[in-house]
Amino acid sequence: MSVRVLVFDSGIGGLSVFGPLRAALPAADFVYVADDAAFPYGAWEEWALVEHVVRLMERLIAMHRPDIVVIACNTASTLVLPPLRERFTVPFVGTVPAVKPAAERSRSRLASVLATPGTVKRDYTHALIATHGGDCAFTLVGSARLAAIAEAKLSGEVLDEAAIAAEIAPCFVAHDGRRTDTVALACTHYPFLLAEFEKLAPWPVTFIDPAPAIARRAVQVLAEKGPAAPGGVAGGGTGLAVFTSGRAPSASLARTLAGFGLAIAAPDAPPGFDKTAANL
Repeated sequence: MSVRVLVFDSGIGGLSVFGPLRAALPAADFVYVADDAAFPYGAWEEWALVEHVVRLMERLIAMHRPDIVVIACNTASTLVLPPLRERFTVPFVGTVPAVKPAAERSRSRLASVLATPGTVKRDYTHALIATHGGDCAFTLVGSARLAAIAEAKLSGEVLDEAAIAAEIAPCFVAHDGRRTDTVALACTHYPFLLAEFEKLAPWPVTFIDPAPAIARRAVQVLAEKGPAAPGGVAGGGTGLAVFTSGRAPSASLARTLAGFGLAIAAPDAPPGFDKTAANL
């Protein structure tokens, strides 16, 4: 019996988490769900996003019967993990801003969190800084454009480097002879723009990608369930990509998904999706 892992994101940025997960669990069956019908999550009211994700997750869990769900989205994780864990018995692993690692690595004691506007304003994010930030001063930067830019890159589109530079510029702070030296990437889309970030940064910094830590946590949670986790299916190592909009991905994106070992669900009938669940 193999383990089945459901990886969930608002779009395809969660592939940055999927890659390390698949490397850590090569025999597992994966279902990657891109909620592109509701992208971007930052445009949603908090109550509506909670209701939407819980209702959609109900359908996805009933359809795919995962042993574990990884929420590969900071915006969703900082808001919907408590109601998901209250509603369902399947374990959830979330993605939250890497404040503690950023504070540990910073030598200048100036660090930034590059996120979406929704993640930046969450009380959860501010509580992380208060609890784990220590004497490190954090600059919170909420970009409304970078997630879509990352989606465009993965779809094979030409990038506007000037736009990227403008979005990351607030992360770089100079104060009393010190400069920002650490930036936590608090959106799973952003690691796909790491090469651009490093090229366009006004000075070198350490960019922290939380994906490896998420993969380790998922492996730990599955180990705690035991070797024969309930809900697993025969076979192993399979991968299915589901788009809640029902739209077929571009040829370039299809090639990207194939590179991750993901087959594409039938575009006219994405499993487990009901448009009423997305308030569409």
